[in-house]
Amino acid sequence: MCPRHLIPKTGGEILGCCGGHRLLRPAEGGGGSGAAPRPRGGPRALPAPHGPPSLLPLLWRSRRRTAHRLLPRRRRRRLPPPSARRGVKDVLKKRLKNYYKKQKLMQKEPINGDSYYDYICVVDFEATCEEGNPPEFIHEIIEFPIVLLNTRTLEIEDTFQQYVKPEVNPKLSDFCIGLTGITQDIVDKADTFPQVLQNVVEWMRRRELGTKYSYCMLTDGSWDMSKFLNIQCRVSRIKYPSFAKRWINIRKSYGNFYKVPRNQTKLTIMLEKLGMNYDGRPHSGLDDSKNIARIAVRMLQDGCELRVNERMHAGQLMTVSSSAPLEGAPAPQMPRYRN
Repeated sequence: MCPRHLIPKTGGEILGCCGGHRLLRPAEGGGGSGAAPRPRGGPRALPAPHGPPSLLPLLWRSRRRTAHRLLPRRRRRRLPPPSARRGVKDVLKKRLKNYYKKQKLMQKEPINGDSYYDYICVVDFEATCEEGNPPEFIHEIIEFPIVLLNTRTLEIEDTFQQYVKPEVNPKLSDFCIGLTGITQDIVDKADTFPQVLQNVVEWMRRRELGTKYSYCMLTDGSWDMSKFLNIQCRVSRIKYPSFAKRWINIRKSYGNFYKVPRNQTKLTIMLEKLGMNYDGRPHSGLDDSKNIARIAVRMLQDGCELRVNERMHAGQLMTVSSSAPLEGAPAPQMPRYRN
């Protein structure tokens, strides 16, 4: 019987009703099932459900679920776990809400771009490390990358990358080499940190950052500035650079903007929730910085005003209030050596 049209079925030739359901023409002589052979590679044909008309829709849905289980495994749709689907759904809902909010604001009044940073400098250091990271181990910067993101065009305009020769632990551990891809030969031929920092300052000056164009620093978390750069300046006996005293912690900005918990603000998870895949080699400082810049671009497109939210004061990490005035970083200068 066709569950939609309540047409009785008997043995005989297969027909199709207007709803696409399979029916059987009564066979001559009144005998035999007359069912057509099942196509190779497809699911087994199921008999049409029988029963009272009120139960037929329920029986038909049961048959559809059974048919799904008979499909080959390679044809079944694999869904992510419920927790992952929930996180993606939350971010998508927040992005959609902010999109319509941004469109509404744009209709009311034009955006004053002069008050925002012209550029964002994305930084993600790579440092010496050992498996397990014992607390007494001193981390030294071995890669200094910068990605220059234009906030008007939302494009990467330039990049900087130099490797650094460590001084306290000049020999890299096998764990560090495997994690970062930086070999012993690379750091042996590199300059020490004070010289690399001088090259960074000159590179930023050539792009007129802090003079003609306003800018700010951006990192993936607090450790790059509050730990790695802070420790490195002490090791190299130079003062902490003024241009790096305030920065945007994109993990904090992402969590606050999309309303997601802290455990969903890792780099790969943020990319996944925004519908992107990691591009490049993980734990390469330059590749990490480029992927962080992609997240920043998507957040700016969604209407997020990335603002400085962390700073260093007297060697300590401090939080910057969201109501604080929007200020760019100062013109880069090479810090003086410590006494």
